[in-house]
Amino acid sequence: MILYIFALFVIVLLVSFTIWLVVFLGNWPGDIARKRNHPQVEAITALSWIGLITGVGWFLALIWAYYKPDERDHVTGQLEARIKTLEKQLEQWRMEGIES
Repeated sequence: MILYIFALFVIVLLVSFTIWLVVFLGNWPGDIARKRNHPQVEAITALSWIGLITGVGWFLALIWAYYKPDERDHVTGQLEARIKTLEKQLEQWRMEGIES
């Protein structure tokens, strides 16, 4: 009888550890992204859970969590240049309005 109780205890322990391991691995890329202030934390977390469940993509989510896009990427640089151009044009219009 004691052997059955011990076996049940071991099974419960293994099931509990397996559940903990799945939750830990599912949250790991999202936690890394959160600590690194990644702008796409939600997407990384979703990919890690989907990847863990399907077996595809979890490793990609882990890599993505470490890869933080450059703050000054090409699109941002274009937008900043356009904003500066518009600010200069607005300043010229203001100066023309004052002179008139």
